[in-house]
Amino acid sequence: MNHASSESVVEVYRRDKDYSLQLNRWFLKSIGAWPELSKNSMIKNILIKILQLTCHSLIAFTVVPSILYILFEEKDIRLKLKAIGPMSHCLMGGINYCSLLHHNDRIQKSVKHMETDWRMAKKEHDREVMLRNARVGRVIAGVCALIMQGGILCYILARGMSRIVVIVGNETITTGRLPCPSFNKIVDTRISPIYEVVLALQCLSIIVVNNVMISACGLAAVFAMHGSGQLDVTILRLEELVDEKQELRLANIVKHHLRALKFLSRMEKILRQICFVELVECTFNLCMLGYYIITEWYEESTNTIITYIMVLTSMMFNIFIFCFIGELVTDQCKKVGEAAYMINWYQLPHKTVLDLILIILRSRIVIKITAGKIFHMSIPTFGVVIKTSVTYLNMLRALTV
Repeated sequence: MNHASSESVVEVYRRDKDYSLQLNRWFLKSIGAWPELSKNSMIKNILIKILQLTCHSLIAFTVVPSILYILFEEKDIRLKLKAIGPMSHCLMGGINYCSLLHHNDRIQKSVKHMETDWRMAKKEHDREVMLRNARVGRVIAGVCALIMQGGILCYILARGMSRIVVIVGNETITTGRLPCPSFNKIVDTRISPIYEVVLALQCLSIIVVNNVMISACGLAAVFAMHGSGQLDVTILRLEELVDEKQELRLANIVKHHLRALKFLSRMEKILRQICFVELVECTFNLCMLGYYIITEWYEESTNTIITYIMVLTSMMFNIFIFCFIGELVTDQCKKVGEAAYMINWYQLPHKTVLDLILIILRSRIVIKITAGKIFHMSIPTFGVVIKTSVTYLNMLRALTV
């Protein structure tokens, strides 16, 4: 009976752990960034390295020819500006990919930390709190994937289906447009079948970049919601502290609180550079997308304009999620101190009341998700990003129109 009971506990723990990390594992494995165990076979490690090299190569295949096109081939300032937006998206995605790989060890420690937390959750109420937060993190990660991948894929489809007339030598030919313009003085991508090959490779490159963005956003959501759930469990422990029927020790509460804060602090280190890159990219690309929509309202097809709007929406959603997560983490850290004050502390022994002061003081030093240790990711920061993008848009229109 006990053996069967222990097996069911292990089964529940594994199911809950997989439920909270499943989407992140899918996204990160697709780009070779999921932290693998050191005991993996040599063949599997080699395959992961090959996958990482392939992803790097695909991103470079799109970014480098686009930069050369902007610098040396295109002379029209408006067409240069039109090429900068897609190129910057791929470039920033490549930087974030390097950042994810750089923080692979920290991600692995955070994953193991989560697995230990699920194993330690013995009470049914604790599991319910953790599952509720895990469900929210999973939904955010899934919605990020749908919105961000959907918007960019629609852009790729719209660009590939639109046709333009170009002059190659003495011939006038009709060809498609690439998602990111390419340098034609080395290899002429306007001629079939070179165009189709380059289009396919650029599509793969953009899918890799999208998976990087989705992985970073999903990782932030799942980690933040898990840390929030652990702080919720700490609050429950504090509320039960005054119950004489509960044999809870304040030391265990403090230990649990510090463990949750350590997890969130490690998460901040993982996301610090990613948030900075996302902040810069979204501010710049929101400006560029607004410029494309305004200046090309009557030049582009309706499908392309709608696609620009979809990409604009996905970019806004992306930066909003990071800002929302930063706000959530900060507020949740403060709630522990508020909960310590709001319990019936006057019913506790004098020494225990004095110890509660330490929890309140520690809760005043909140964990802040920052962008490069410069900007605090919060809802006001999201408003600043939108205002800054509109300001740059007005300046760009004044200079080019």
